[in-house]
Amino acid sequence: MELRVCCPAKVNLFLAVGPKDARNYHPLRTIFQAIDLCDTLLVRIGQGKHLVECSDPSVPANNTVTKALRLLGEVLPLPPLHVIIDKHIPAESGLGGGSSNAAGIIRAAQKLVGATLPFGELKGIAEAIGMDVPFFLVGGKASAEGYGERLSPLPDSSPSWMVVARPPVGCSTPIMYGRLDERERDWNPFPSGDLLYNDFESVAPTESVGLIQKLLQFGANDAALTGSGSAVFGRFSTQEAAQHAAEQIERLREAQSWVCRTLSRADSLAIETA
Repeated sequence: MELRVCCPAKVNLFLAVGPKDARNYHPLRTIFQAIDLCDTLLVRIGQGKHLVECSDPSVPANNTVTKALRLLGEVLPLPPLHVIIDKHIPAESGLGGGSSNAAGIIRAAQKLVGATLPFGELKGIAEAIGMDVPFFLVGGKASAEGYGERLSPLPDSSPSWMVVARPPVGCSTPIMYGRLDERERDWNPFPSGDLLYNDFESVAPTESVGLIQKLLQFGANDAALTGSGSAVFGRFSTQEAAQHAAEQIERLREAQSWVCRTLSRADSLAIETA
């Protein structure tokens, strides 16, 4: 049996960063939303040992998928798995591609071996890989607090359209946190309404900030940075309006762009038999 796993990107509808603690970690308040810009995992039982291949040669041999397999192997009798990662989510963009891939292999491996671990145990494995990984085990829309451990699923919103745009510069997460720590700021509470907000916009590259303004100029209802950048996104009333804006962005030759739809929880956790 071969499984095809959708590994969706995410945007942060809200992201507030707390002060660094004694361990040099930053607590967060954030709202995630899965979107249909996806990497795909093809997973089947292999021979000898785990084999992970990727369509993007820049992805290192030791990556989030290999780490997930190693940790899962400590609690599940995993057979050797052959995994092919078809990458579409750009790295250093704040879209969570690596985290989504890790969650995708966790979900697929359980299906292949016919075992379901308690969510608390899966969440512990996910947290050991990265703070965003637990969200991709929940999917859809969710809020998170602390260091990613306090995760609360939120009701699915009606499907809506976005344009995601990434400039030709990436953002290193550690560097972005370092820049943020150099600034005085409040730790904002969750919004009472549907307000886009991201602390990292204050230290984002000029290319990202410029793209936010371009999305608004091209008809977005609102726009923001996602994660620590460098990708940004704008929300649109219709697919046609989003498509028009994406075409305008592409004509500028300043960024890649994707027209995206928000995903429900069920859609973002889909696994198919290939």
